[in-house]
Amino acid sequence: MSKYEFKVSVVTQYLEEQSNPDKAHFVFAYTITIKNTGDIPAQLISRHWIITDANNKTHEVQGLGVVGHQPLLKPGEAFEYTSGSSLETPHGTMQGTYFCVAEDGHKFDALIPEFVLSLPRTLH
Repeated sequence: MSKYEFKVSVVTQYLEEQSNPDKAHFVFAYTITIKNTGDIPAQLISRHWIITDANNKTHEVQGLGVVGHQPLLKPGEAFEYTSGSSLETPHGTMQGTYFCVAEDGHKFDALIPEFVLSLPRTLH
């Protein structure tokens, strides 16, 4: 285990009521849990997302914090938030990194593993 480590887990949901498939507009929510599994308190400073739809069209999003927060997590602490993304196709993926700074000044990236955005009961 690294002294500097955040573990990221994701749960996704298709938002049918906000989507309009006839206009190629598919909306998904994702709930992310970020847990400091390292030994030193660290703060999430910024995010970098790579969003890819089923046509291989890629969109990158960068910004400070997550949902208006830059959480400082002590070892063992977690922060959970829900956000969303829209695609022009019924399937796609998201992945990325959180840029973090530990209390001792060490900078590191927390990997957000690739996850799938998909309409229910449509992937084989």
